[in-house]
Amino acid sequence: MDKTPERIALSELDKEQMKTFSDFLLSYNRLSEMCFTDCVRDFTSRDVKDSEKTCSLNCMEKYLKMNQRVSQRFQEFQMLANENALAMEKKLRK
Repeated sequence: MDKTPERIALSELDKEQMKTFSDFLLSYNRLSEMCFTDCVRDFTSRDVKDSEKTCSLNCMEKYLKMNQRVSQRFQEFQMLANENALAMEKKLRK
């Protein structure tokens, strides 16, 4: 079978895309389960109550904001760590 560099690169790209999609689905399922468990209390009706709807939307919004905030903090931490590593490297070279 012909394994050209282009095919290998495409194969690796496909694997990375599948991993990204899989991670997204896991996160989405976790969020759905968490908000469902926290917000849905009454199974006597097929209709979604206003309180359940509001709770679910608030839950999702809080989760997404928290996730965004954690990502920002992680990025800030990584930038600071990189700056410190560069400063230490320059200091050691002198």
